[in-house]
Amino acid sequence: MKNTLPHNSLIADTGFWLALGNYKDKYHHTAKQLLAKLDDFVFIVTWPIIVETSHLLHSRVNFKAQQQFLKNIQAGGAEVFYLDKAGHLEEMISLMQKYQNLPVDLADASLVILADELGHGRILSTDQRDFNAYRWKNHQPFENLLLPN
Repeated sequence: MKNTLPHNSLIADTGFWLALGNYKDKYHHTAKQLLAKLDDFVFIVTWPIIVETSHLLHSRVNFKAQQQFLKNIQAGGAEVFYLDKAGHLEEMISLMQKYQNLPVDLADASLVILADELGHGRILSTDQRDFNAYRWKNHQPFENLLLPN
């Protein structure tokens, strides 16, 4: 599947989706308020993020929250970036080794690859520690729009 990368995209991490889908999440109101201000942007995710979010919504909230998230993605609530370029898996494995002390998981590694491909690190994430440490293009910091420093 071919990727078309919109210039007005924002990377959406699992924590952002969990916050939106769980009114008990401490970032729920922050995520909802920010979402209302982001009409001009396109959210972009990877399949590892979809899988992780789906699993966590089901286990932490309920089946209905999981289904609502998946239907939102299906309806175009986010673009899906396909990790199909030769070398993407190798790059993710390398990132997982590089950041093993955090540790980086497959979902986070996929977002570093996504930032490399997009040419920016504008992200919506509740994971401040890790996304303050990760670098795209090996040296560029992420800009967390959900929880700015």
